[in-house]
Amino acid sequence: MSSSRYVSALDLFSVGIGPSSSHTVGPMRAASRFVAELLGSFASNGQSPEQIARVEVVLYGSLAATGLGHGTLDAVLAGLQGLEPETCDPDDVRGLRDRIESTGSLTLASQITVPFGRDDLRLAPLTRLPEHPNALSFEARDAAGASLGRDVYFSVGGGFVVRKGEADRALPTREAPLGFATAAELLEVCDRAGLAIADVAWQNEVALHGVDALEAGLEERWSAMEECIDAGLTTTGVMPGWMQVPRRAHDVAAHLTAEEAGGAAVPDAPHRWLQAFALAVNEENAGGGRVVTAPTNGAAGIIPAVGKYALTFLGISRESIVRDYLLTAAVVGSLYKRNASISGAEAGCQGEVGTAASMAAAGLCAVLGGTVRQIENAAEIAMEHHLGLTCDPVGGFVQVPCIERNAIASGTAVSAARLALLGDGSHFISLDTVIETMRQTGRDMSANYKETSAAGLAVNVIEC
Repeated sequence: MSSSRYVSALDLFSVGIGPSSSHTVGPMRAASRFVAELLGSFASNGQSPEQIARVEVVLYGSLAATGLGHGTLDAVLAGLQGLEPETCDPDDVRGLRDRIESTGSLTLASQITVPFGRDDLRLAPLTRLPEHPNALSFEARDAAGASLGRDVYFSVGGGFVVRKGEADRALPTREAPLGFATAAELLEVCDRAGLAIADVAWQNEVALHGVDALEAGLEERWSAMEECIDAGLTTTGVMPGWMQVPRRAHDVAAHLTAEEAGGAAVPDAPHRWLQAFALAVNEENAGGGRVVTAPTNGAAGIIPAVGKYALTFLGISRESIVRDYLLTAAVVGSLYKRNASISGAEAGCQGEVGTAASMAAAGLCAVLGGTVRQIENAAEIAMEHHLGLTCDPVGGFVQVPCIERNAIASGTAVSAARLALLGDGSHFISLDTVIETMRQTGRDMSANYKETSAAGLAVNVIEC
């Protein structure tokens, strides 16, 4: 019997800022939540927030190991100020730590100003809390040093956060009329109701949000994806950090545009544009710009790129992209979120890029007319060939190999969809099997290869 629980597309796809959903968006949300609940408890108890003399923050594990390159420190401080990733100006977050340290003070949620120095935000990369590798603690103290409130949060991937001790860790499921917990249950629901995957999702989403809010939410997310592509294709320069990695999407697009203007046939132009779209999104993400978690920031380029490719070169309507493509992709992403992990710090890059490729392959197969089982096959193929993919960002930045990896995975997603459409939907390895294999592989993978910059390219590039 199918579960009645469902993960909403509007939760899985959220508008935020780069460069990382788990290391930027999540910590900002955790910090904002801590302050809001702290001040709320003061108000409900009739206490004055003026008692707060200091706030101390500690980043643990992967958040500490790669926090400098991922913008985590700026994000935490932005959250303490009350900023939210969905609505903040990215320019207000970039370099915030330096600005606060120069003044020596921090205003909590625009209500109370407290002293804040470098020692109040500490890194503990060698301390890994047992619940999750992405952990951070907050503690407010009075003038005598007594604790006024302390919480530990975990940033569990895709911008989702959970406070220590909360039940149903990291799983934003809701009651829905056509719920499912596995791909096998999803197929049963589709067969029983005679519905496509996107139609199952549509009914669930309407029950949760209503038609107007759902349509507006999906439109907002696809528009943000397109705007991110456009911004990346028109921006030049280098990305933040000591590596000074140059942006390439603009030059690739300019070169392709010039070739096409020449009048002669441009070999493989659609595929080259596909890669340019992916590069554009992830360069925007690396620069701390506005992006959509899809399902994470590190893998944010794949779903927009494949969707834009289908819209531009395959004759798929925008309406179908916004509805069928995004909803189908979200359903597949929810299966990974529910049964494995989309956190690079927990599962390696197979959990981010692999999941995004699987989602995009399913969405593309759907809008190209694939059956329910062909769609499931497309999702399985894309992940099967990302199993074991490590997360070893050079310098802790979401740049190398992350940006190119999105471009390559976009092509893999298209190939997986095409391959699935050549068959009748029957296949040897099920999507559930490959999701469980990904979970086990992530569990067995050395922590050095899970967003700690402690091995692989992150070490060897610097040593060479």
